Amino acid sequence: MSETEKQATSAQAASSGAPQKHSLEPTRQAIRRTVTIVVVLFVVAVVVAITGIIPRMHARAALRQQTDSMAVPDVAVITPQMGQPMQEVLLPGTIQAYTDAPIFARTNGYVKTWTHDIGAHVHKGELLAVIETPELDRQVDEARANLITAKANLGLAHVTAQRYQGLSGTDAVSKQSIDTATQTESASVASVAVAQQSLNQLLEMQSFERVYAPFDGVITARNIDVGQLVDSGSNGGTGSSSNPGGNISTAATGMNGPQELFHMSSMDTVRIFVNVPGVYVSEARPGVKTNIDVPGYAGRVFKGTIVRTANAIDLNTRTLMVEVDIPNPKHELLPGAYGQVHLQLPIAHPALIIPVDTMLFRSEGLRVVTVDAQNHAHLQVITVGRDWGTRIEVLSGLTPQDRVINNPPDSITENEAVHVVDVDGKPEQKGASPNSSDSGNPS
Repeated sequence: MSETEKQATSAQAASSGAPQKHSLEPTRQAIRRTVTIVVVLFVVAVVVAITGIIPRMHARAALRQQTDSMAVPDVAVITPQMGQPMQEVLLPGTIQAYTDAPIFARTNGYVKTWTHDIGAHVHKGELLAVIETPELDRQVDEARANLITAKANLGLAHVTAQRYQGLSGTDAVSKQSIDTATQTESASVASVAVAQQSLNQLLEMQSFERVYAPFDGVITARNIDVGQLVDSGSNGGTGSSSNPGGNISTAATGMNGPQELFHMSSMDTVRIFVNVPGVYVSEARPGVKTNIDVPGYAGRVFKGTIVRTANAIDLNTRTLMVEVDIPNPKHELLPGAYGQVHLQLPIAHPALIIPVDTMLFRSEGLRVVTVDAQNHAHLQVITVGRDWGTRIEVLSGLTPQDRVINNPPDSITENEAVHVVDVDGKPEQKGASPNSSDSGNPS
């Protein structure tokens, strides 16, 4: 509006008079006041709505989120631990001497003397005892006399045959007599040979009067004393066994059955036989190293090696007989001692180890619960092996990369969503590996 129009308007208003101006002023003020009140009330209403509704919405969203999160169970996972490439099998056995032999008399007679008692270390060929054989000595004398007689007869037959053959060109003797003399000489030669062999046999028997050690070893038993009657072979003898002190009792002079003079053992190397269960047969091969525990040697471990097996399963026990040789240069290990053999057997395909808390016992069988990359649970069928109480061996059904739920809830179902947390209940960090079960097999 221009200045001229404003002045015209002011003049018109002035000509209209003062009373009209006073009548419009209150109306405008009332309108302004009303508008102001409405605006203030609106602002207050908006503020009240914002301060009341928004927290409620936040609370409702938080409740919904909490409800959703509580519907998904929190689980802690572990990964199966690969078993050791070697497994230890503990088997009992009895230590035996590498060479063990009873020594019997080979001729009949009386013990003249013995030279070694129990515990004595002897060498091969060393004299152990002397047996008096008066009957055999007389037989030897007789055999010598028979040999002398046979040689004399041979000499006479030879001279006679020579004489008859010298007269063969004359008619002094018949041809029959010459042939008889020749054959008599041949028979005398044979008689001398028979007599010689009889003497040799008796001399051989006479040599058994002296009992020698058959190998290097230790005398572990002496069952004879001076003057005791012994018989030839392994089923004779009337003596009694020696007690631990080496003294001989004469009370059991009528005892029948095998009676050995001495018992010897070679202990530079000892061996122990154990029965290996069939499940380990394929791994119990010659060359496998072993450790042997022997009572009385606390903290000591003796080393041994499997040297041979029976190569046949015992039908009664379903086990394999295995021989373990143990070097024993100081003769610390004694035959008859009890020992426990720790077989260190290699495992071609090591099994997985998991805690027993990971297993679910369902009516359809044994299960473990694994978690996939999308955090969904899956009931996995497994085949278990050895049970060590807190851990168990899994032969099939799992891989080393599987995530296995520890202490899974009994109500868990296939493909159920789960929330993976660590052992402290915190959410699992991305890229962090889950807890693994304890490594190694139990001893």
